[in-house]
Amino acid sequence: MEYSFLYELPKIVWMLIGIAAFLGVIGLMLVLVDVPRTRRDRWQAFLFLAPALLLLLGGLVYPVLRTTMLSFHDRSGEEFVGLANYLWMFQRPEILLVLRNTLLWVVFAPTLATAIGLLYAVLIDRSRFESVAKSLVFMPMAISFVGASIIWRFVFAYRPAEQEQYGLFNQIVVWLGGEPRLWLLEQPLNSFLLILVLIWVQAGFAMVVLSASIKAIPAEIIEAARIDGAGPWQLFTRITLPSVWPTLLVVLITITVQTLKVFDIVRTMTGGNYGTSVIANEMYSQAFQQGQLGQGSALAVFLFVLVVPLVIVQIRRNRKARELV
Repeated sequence: MEYSFLYELPKIVWMLIGIAAFLGVIGLMLVLVDVPRTRRDRWQAFLFLAPALLLLLGGLVYPVLRTTMLSFHDRSGEEFVGLANYLWMFQRPEILLVLRNTLLWVVFAPTLATAIGLLYAVLIDRSRFESVAKSLVFMPMAISFVGASIIWRFVFAYRPAEQEQYGLFNQIVVWLGGEPRLWLLEQPLNSFLLILVLIWVQAGFAMVVLSASIKAIPAEIIEAARIDGAGPWQLFTRITLPSVWPTLLVVLITITVQTLKVFDIVRTMTGGNYGTSVIANEMYSQAFQQGQLGQGSALAVFLFVLVVPLVIVQIRRNRKARELV
């Protein structure tokens, strides 16, 4: 197969390519942030950046182009099939279920994680135990998605009714007089339980960022509103929320991008079985488990297309914020 030698490269080589690509992106960002003024400085910057750019082209740009090309070919990557792989995504019931699950993740996970983070940041702002309370909510951020998934698998663990339960959910159900359930096998409940794991992890991130934004609100404005008779709800809706709105959108977009790419949680907890698969997991399954390179690549390109608009919106917002400074 053409370019098959790329698949035979040692893992250490791919790791080095990935590191080089990352360093190249960082170097490009530094150049764009602080553009040299003289022609000589520009040439010096280009010469220093050239090796990283070459590695970036080989380790990041080329795979994107190659994946896009494969999405128009059959499972072997040799026969051109046009848009057949993209049409396949919207014709197969199991892939439509994957797209529906991804939509559920995008709708519920960012919204609830951001809302919980904002609510918590408002409630504990300037409280006596603020630092301790923040640490408890932010703690899951220190855990990887795989680690968090393993923890929650124990929470949802099932044993027959005659045996002692060690899963927290089923133990509570037994205490209330109910029967233990296979939580991760029940559709569509299992998808929402997986979403809960992402919310648990990302709520801490939202809380920390929004808490910093709340503290940036001038105390004089809040004091003036209180003198005018504003209550807690009016302070929140007319002072706090409008003041943190730009930060709220940044947090929402960031978590949405993370949600679209979610793979670890689904792979660790259910392996994508029982109707819980999402685009990133299905992309892996099609390309690497079932050998359907064309279909897996089409899913990867589709995921890329979903993420790009969010990234563009974020870049434009950052640009406008810099112009206002």
